[in-house]
Amino acid sequence: MLDNVFGLPAHPLLVHATVVVVPTAAIAVLLAALWSPFRRWAGILPLALAVTGLILDPLSTSTGESLEHRLPHSSLIERHAHLADGLLPWMLALTATAGALYVWGRAQRDRASWTRRESLRRWVPLAVSVAAVVAAAGTSVEVVLIGHSGAEAAWSHVADQPSGAHVR
Repeated sequence: MLDNVFGLPAHPLLVHATVVVVPTAAIAVLLAALWSPFRRWAGILPLALAVTGLILDPLSTSTGESLEHRLPHSSLIERHAHLADGLLPWMLALTATAGALYVWGRAQRDRASWTRRESLRRWVPLAVSVAAVVAAAGTSVEVVLIGHSGAEAAWSHVADQPSGAHVR
């Protein structure tokens, strides 16, 4: 695994990509679930964003674990690592619902492949939409908690500096 990029730890670089892609995927999936014009316009975009986030998550976690082993033990880093392990199930749910929304959108465009059974036409879109809202909300909350704990772990020493001291 690539641990360094140009002498810098890879984790902060990958995390910044993850912090942009995952919430963007959550918003795109949420919009696709709740707003059919967006679903038609976006096409495969919510699914592509979710898959990209799903790929970035283990990369971020792996480089984070590598960085964690090179740093002195810290309860803040430990808490951050523990929270980061919780994102993968949410990303799997987000990706699965994004896939279901994509299939649903394709089926709406191609009426011939859409089922004739009225009951399925009603509950499947509702179930997929509810699952997408839950997955988007859970993913977003998890990313905020992970990001906050990571920032706290990275910057907590700054608060310990005497007033007027400069960090170099």
